[in-house]
Amino acid sequence: MPVSADVVYLVGGLALLVAVALPTALRRAWLSAPVVLVPVGALIGLIGLPDGAQIDPLAQRAVVEHVTELTILIALMGVGLALDRPLSLLRRDGWRAWAATWKLLGIAMPLTIGAVFLLGWGLLGVAPAAALLLGAALAPTDPVLASDVQVDGPATESEEEIDERDEVRFALTSEAGLNDGLAFPFVYAAIFLATKGAVGEWGLEWLGWTLLGKVIVGVGVGAAVGWLLARIAFHGPAPSLRLAEVGEPLLALAALMVAYGAAEAAGGYGFLAVFACAMAMRSYERAHGFHEHMHEVIERLERLLTLVVLLLVGVALTDGALANLDWRGVAIAVALVFVIRPVSGLAALSLGQWRMRVPAHRPLERTERAVSAFFGVRGVGSIYYLAYALGHAHFPEARWLWSTVLFTIVLSVLVHGVAATPLMGRLEERREALEAQAGATADRPGATVDRRDAPA
Repeated sequence: MPVSADVVYLVGGLALLVAVALPTALRRAWLSAPVVLVPVGALIGLIGLPDGAQIDPLAQRAVVEHVTELTILIALMGVGLALDRPLSLLRRDGWRAWAATWKLLGIAMPLTIGAVFLLGWGLLGVAPAAALLLGAALAPTDPVLASDVQVDGPATESEEEIDERDEVRFALTSEAGLNDGLAFPFVYAAIFLATKGAVGEWGLEWLGWTLLGKVIVGVGVGAAVGWLLARIAFHGPAPSLRLAEVGEPLLALAALMVAYGAAEAAGGYGFLAVFACAMAMRSYERAHGFHEHMHEVIERLERLLTLVVLLLVGVALTDGALANLDWRGVAIAVALVFVIRPVSGLAALSLGQWRMRVPAHRPLERTERAVSAFFGVRGVGSIYYLAYALGHAHFPEARWLWSTVLFTIVLSVLVHGVAATPLMGRLEERREALEAQAGATADRPGATVDRRDAPA
């Protein structure tokens, strides 16, 4: 039976209080905040909603799209500001320092999209457009819910100390930031397949503009906006413009909106523009504490929006969102989380191992490759892509798609949320032990470190 709005406010306030306390309370627990928030939302759904309220992703598609869109934008800005390692496209070592990222994006993601598509269309009888949309929506590692396996934030103590020593966290963070360069084109491919028919009718346009052109425009516009705003903030001609001196962190939010709006107006991918903008700002006066202030504000906004989205997902679970889930959806979700992403990620990361001149920028070891491949967290991005596609084309399987995507997200939240803390903790302990061993060995002339788990 529906309840009054007063009860909803009370329950919502208690849920917010739980969300505020969770990060500290669960710091050493074997589960993450999303693992708790989704069941809390499910309980709210069981209590009931006020008269007239409903959680129907199809009926409220536009609201779902814009709420998840804003959440992703905030998360991408935070990811870009958190990365300490610069991306130098003009230096060979600069490309190699991001080698794991390129492999996850250029190899693992297309393999994941293709595997989900073939499983859905070839084996389970899902319509081609719906199967492709499902693969594109579920392939990206989510920048929102993957925070437990990402870097913590910008290091600003000194230029020498700025570095990601945890290659797994760096790989997953940078992958989440650049996911959209390949996910969005395949979402468009599914839309074109549903609206324009055979690939021959739109394939060349998709390849030249949707896959390549929009990426270039998005990255270019975002980087230009980030560089310009950072230059003004740090070295503006007037004191009122030098926001870094007064520590005004809301510049990050303004930069996010400008970059996204400018890129979308130019026809590029706004998500990529926001990440490129954040990276460009982060590269300016890299050791300045202003980056940390901006990241803290973005992180708090992200936490609030993530709370809203996860609670709504939980409410939807007990409000009929899984009513259209069948064995095919369960099979795709289980295969994706336990087989498709881990296998494709491991295959991609195992190719082309090389050693870096900079010791900290080393290749991933076997254990690290396995962990990086496993933690392809599905989340808010999948909801957004699905909502976006359903607003631009008619898919008869729309309700089945919603049920399958939401079930996959919940499965990913539970599996990855429980595994994140112990697995990442063990990797950190092992890395510290190897570093200590390397330091001790370096003091003995002619000695070498035994790294049997390292790639050749």
